[in-house]
Amino acid sequence: MFSFIKKKLGLGGSPAPADPPAPPPSETRAAVAAEPASAPVVDARPSALVTPPTPAPAATPAPEPVVERRSWMDKLKAGLRKTSSSISQVFTGTQIDDALYEELEAALLMADAGVAATEYLLADLKRRVKESKASDPAAVKVLLIEAITDLLKPLEKSLAVGQHTPTVIMVAGVNGAGKTTTIGKLTRHLSDSNQRVLLAAADTFRAAAREQLLVWADRNRVDIVSQENGDPAAVTFDAVQAGRARGCDVVIADTAGRLATQLHLMDELRKVKRVIGKAMDGAPHEVLLVVDGNTGQNALSQVKAFDEALGLTGLVVTKLDGTAKGGVLAAIALWSRGRPGGAVPVYFVGVGEKLEDLQTFNAREFAQALLT
Repeated sequence: MFSFIKKKLGLGGSPAPADPPAPPPSETRAAVAAEPASAPVVDARPSALVTPPTPAPAATPAPEPVVERRSWMDKLKAGLRKTSSSISQVFTGTQIDDALYEELEAALLMADAGVAATEYLLADLKRRVKESKASDPAAVKVLLIEAITDLLKPLEKSLAVGQHTPTVIMVAGVNGAGKTTTIGKLTRHLSDSNQRVLLAAADTFRAAAREQLLVWADRNRVDIVSQENGDPAAVTFDAVQAGRARGCDVVIADTAGRLATQLHLMDELRKVKRVIGKAMDGAPHEVLLVVDGNTGQNALSQVKAFDEALGLTGLVVTKLDGTAKGGVLAAIALWSRGRPGGAVPVYFVGVGEKLEDLQTFNAREFAQALLT
């Protein structure tokens, strides 16, 4: 599982000297993963290359796992079928006319692409149709795939670890988005890449979240720092300090689920981020938001609110299976174009509960799944 994600490894720089060992006061579980001799840079993209901090001999790229990726594409198409069926039926006619564009506009809006992204895609599509002199709806459908691919392309980016020891990843999201499960799947991927992972159970106000993360820690055989009814910021501070002392490669903090409208709770997330920075200069190195694809335009609202509060570095879009609102990624992509810090990448998308159902985001694959 996840073999296609792990196909490229490069040697990283020499790890920074660890602080003197000091066991954290929090409850911990023993780690069984061995500490690697050096910190590799792990590339989560199937085709992009992450440049390591220091020069390293070029490695021969591993062949693409075609069969595994094709299987994932089938799952993605099945997951987006409710979205794709309403868009694809627009192209069953025989003419390219105003009626076709009107039907397409309605279908994109129903797929929660949003008004702005829908207008952008229609204008881009009409330009492509004029330039290519397309004469039938089937050709227009292909051009729409190209237009959506180009819009989503800036969202493709690698999730790399190894440039910092440890790489600290803070994960946020509203309750029910699949945040803790996503952390468990990501932990398995990193562990399979020989990364020593430490989890921080900082969602201390929801007992089920703590217990759920403990199960994932046992299943993945990794360390976990946890406190019953403890302060989230204190737990993350202990975890980062423990990760540095033990020479861990990655520390992942599961923060409490928050609604973007609960300002006092969002302030607490800001505090967690500040405390992580006190535990290690420059951390957190990644601030990820897990969003439920079923929420449509509400997902875009969450991205905006959490980005304003925390400065997001990446997204994980879950539960795309069965949703009729897959067009929201187009809305996120268009909003990202005007973001001062550039696009917020989508590192992973999920279409199920199994480990292999969380895979790297590919713009062309997504565009094809939306229209086939």
